Amino acid sequence: MSLKMELIKRATNGEKLAPLCREFGISRTTAHKWLKRFKMNGYDGLNEESRRPKTTPLATAEDIVLAVLQAREKHASWGPRTIALFLRRSLGDQAPSERTTARILKRAGKVRERRRRRPPNVVDRAPHVEAVAPNDVWTVDFKGWWRARNGERCEPLTVRDACSRFILAAALCSTKKQPVQQIFERLFRKYGVPKAIQCDNGVPFVSVRSRAGLSSLSAWWVSLGIRIVRSRPSCPQDNGGHERMHRDMSADVQNHPASTSELQQRDLDRWRQQFNHIRPHQALGGKTPAEIYTPKERRPAVARPYRYPPTICRCRVDTNGNIRWAQQPCFVSESLSGYEVGIEFLDAFHIRLWFHDIDLGHLEIEPEVTEDVIRRWVDGSVKPTRKRKPQTIVHRAPQTESQLTSLPPKPPLVSPPDSVTSAGAS
Repeated sequence: MSLKMELIKRATNGEKLAPLCREFGISRTTAHKWLKRFKMNGYDGLNEESRRPKTTPLATAEDIVLAVLQAREKHASWGPRTIALFLRRSLGDQAPSERTTARILKRAGKVRERRRRRPPNVVDRAPHVEAVAPNDVWTVDFKGWWRARNGERCEPLTVRDACSRFILAAALCSTKKQPVQQIFERLFRKYGVPKAIQCDNGVPFVSVRSRAGLSSLSAWWVSLGIRIVRSRPSCPQDNGGHERMHRDMSADVQNHPASTSELQQRDLDRWRQQFNHIRPHQALGGKTPAEIYTPKERRPAVARPYRYPPTICRCRVDTNGNIRWAQQPCFVSESLSGYEVGIEFLDAFHIRLWFHDIDLGHLEIEPEVTEDVIRRWVDGSVKPTRKRKPQTIVHRAPQTESQLTSLPPKPPLVSPPDSVTSAGAS
């Protein structure tokens, strides 16, 4: 308000309006508006006025709004579409549309908005992947499905080497774990095991409801020493090279569907052969992917036992996804059934679970349970009170240097009594 009064005062004293507008950082239209209001109403005219339009020709009439609200009160389970159809019988052309009905109900507070649940495991940042040599990174995805001329569904699984653009597989397959794993077993035997695999958050690669997003397939990859690189949800640009290859597949194969799925697989094999051995790529300096894809070493697909640091004990996950903790089942994940997980003691109330170098999160435990587990873990001579199998949680000293690179050299651990420390060291 003080700036407006100063501008009006200096303008009425004879100063030019254009320099004043540049000094105050306003337009000439605004300055003339203030001067006009000052001449008509004095200083009261400089107060801010409502910007609401004087007329709203598209506003809904009050009787229509009341009709919508009355219909909702009588029929609480009806939605905007049903209410709009119901009012059309009595109001005819004056009845509100479905969107207008929904807007009236929302403004009146008659709509309960659904709570969108965020998946417990998502990726917030774009992955950073460097493929310097063949077999450094493989990219995998399912191409959008189409139908053959006889109506059979065709949904190919595509696997590609990120460095050489070499297509390792383009096979019609379902999204279940078993057929996908069989394809990868053949690829591992033929081309070796890559260092990392990049995939999206779809099945069967990732389970966003599981710990660390691990599915049965991705847990098998991790057991083979493969690093999982996940794209962000609804961000196909994170795996842009693979999506670009899918566009070529759409133009050359999908737009010309075969008679049956068997003939469609033959067309995919022919297209893959042409893509790898005949078509030159500008990004490869005019070479074909087959000329670049020459892996230096082919690592066999053998699951090796992972060695954790000495401060972490191991426990095997049963078929139901549980671990035995103080003779009580503790659910971890069904995806890790049959694998060993690492247990790190944080304090008297929490433990941390690890699967290789992947953090599976924390578990809350009771203090008396922790003391009992530590006592049984340190002193193996203590027998369980009930007739059960021996404890699966044991302490094993590693034979070689730990491979767990994401943990600090000495993870935080509650210091046990001197007697416990000496017993554990022995």
